[in-house]
Parts: sequence; C-alpha cells; structure tokens
Amino acid sequence: MIRVAMLSYWHVHAWDYTKQVQENPNTEIVAVWDELSDRGQEAAAKLGVPFIANLDELLARTDIDAVVVDTPTNIHRDVMVKAARAGKHIFTEKVIAPTLREVNEIIAAVREAGVKLTVSLPRLNDRYTLAAQEVLSQGLLGELTQARVRLSHNGAIANWLPEHFYNLEQCGGGALIDLGCHPMYLTRLFLGLPTSVSAAFGYVTGKEVEDNAVATLRYENGAVGIVEAGFVNAHSPFCVEIHGTEGTLLYGLPDEVVRVRSNKLNSQEWVTIEQPAQRISAYDQWVGHVLNGTEAEENVGYAIDLTKLMEAATISNAEKRAVSLSELQN
Repeated sequence: MIRVAMLSYWHVHAWDYTKQVQENPNTEIVAVWDELSDRGQEAAAKLGVPFIANLDELLARTDIDAVVVDTPTNIHRDVMVKAARAGKHIFTEKVIAPTLREVNEIIAAVREAGVKLTVSLPRLNDRYTLAAQEVLSQGLLGELTQARVRLSHNGAIANWLPEHFYNLEQCGGGALIDLGCHPMYLTRLFLGLPTSVSAAFGYVTGKEVEDNAVATLRYENGAVGIVEAGFVNAHSPFCVEIHGTEGTLLYGLPDEVVRVRSNKLNSQEWVTIEQPAQRISAYDQWVGHVLNGTEAEENVGYAIDLTKLMEAATISNAEKRAVSLSELQN
C-alpha cells in the first residue's frame, strides 16, 4: 500500500484527487498538510487522518511514501524539491511550476532522488484526444497547417471560482495558466513544440489576473496553433479543430463527436470517427509507475513543454511581442 499525504487543499481539484487516492486499491491517505492551518485541519478531520502543520516534519516521516501536491502554484518549486529530497513520490496538479528555471530544479531533484513524478494532464487520456491522434497517425489531414483548441467557462462572472484563483502571486496568471493549460498541451500534442508564442490577455471583470486569453503558436513550416481560454464565457463548448492540406477534424462544435472530412477518404462528406476507450487517469498511471519502478517520461515531457509555452505566453503579453522558446532561462 502506498501511503499518501495530501499537500494543501488550495486547488479546486484537490478533493477530486482525494477521491482518486481513496478509490485506488493501492493507495491510502495518511496525513494532510496545508499552508493554511484551518483549512488543513478541516480537511484532515473530514478524512480522519492527522493534520501536520510543519511540512518538514511531515516529509521526514517514514510512514509516508508519496504526496499529492495541490498548493498555490508559486510554491510548487519549494514544496516539490523538498518532497523529492525526502524521498517522496509526487503527483501534482498542473503546471509543474510557472517558469522553466523552477521546473528544471524540480526535475533535477526528482531524478537525483529517484522518485516518481506524474503531472495531472487529464485530457491527454480522453477519448477524443486518442481518436484525433489516430486520425493524425493515418495521415488523413495531410500536412498540418492549423490547430485551434478552446476551453472556457463563466466562473468569474457566475462567482463560483474561489477568490484566490484571481491572486496573481499565487497563481502566476489567470485563465490561460489555469484552464488554458488543457488546450495548450493538446495543441502541443497535435502540432509539436513551436518556435515562438504570442499572447493577448483580456481583463473583462477587472481582476488582477486575465479572465480572457488567446495564445498563438508559430511553427517553422508555417503552421499556427491557437489556444483560447476564459473565465467569462457562458455556454462556451470545449472544442478542437485540426486543419491540414488534405482535410479537417472537428470536435465539440457543439456536440461531443469527432468528425473528419478528408480528400483521402472515399466519402466526400463529414465522417464520424469512433472514439476508443479512455486511458486510465494520470493518477492511476502514477500509481503504476510507483509500483512498477517505471517513469512517466511522456507525461513529464509534455508538462515541461507546457511550462515553456505558458512562460513564453506570459512574457509575450507583458512585453507585447512574440517570444521565442529559445529565450527562456534554464
């Protein structure tokens, strides 16, 4: 049995991960730490486990094997480096950290300690993503020229997001670094890593973080990736468009069906593509890596690239220019 400590209930998905720990037959929650004592004590009481106020004390315990990290993004680096050095396996909410420099410090600590790291990038495992990858592997769209992925909700205008999600220091940004992570890593999956990123942030509700955002990814072959996210859009469907010289794939416009129209198919109409079974969750994959001594190489690779893209987008918006990934500080 892998004995897990929950590190913070800051993130809106912390209780979702709690449920995943509880439902996996190979893991159990044995302790809670939180940077806010009251919140941590409340969570620990609900779970019937000890609340340990001092993080170093918790990480020093030999009856804890692993941690789930849901802390504010700005302390991910400090928390995860400490956890790795203490020999604890790590499952973390995205992003790994806001900057490439911090990510590299975390990865170095993880590798040196030999612990297992997996990042929550859930849409890599969804059925529509797997269907899209199969279409691309068959070459049905030809040379890819554009991908557009959008994810948005009305959390900032319907007031259901926690107030700390608008805290620039804690979050490192707003809609793009939160919701926008998903369309960003999917665009990366479909098109590869771009040479540069441009971003424009909107502030519809006047908060200190953006609540409306678009990032444009530019590629050497002329392809363009478009990433859209927002906290101020009602009834905005999650959607994917992938375009190429031989065809187009659509999903979520507005129904949850993958459709393709391709010059390489006999039909000249839109064809519905069967979606395969969903892969197991990132959390369950992490448990497998811990038990089997394997590495989440693909997952961590995409997570590192995600931070590169997010950092470049943040710089681009601040400086009003395209930012090359080669500019980022290691």
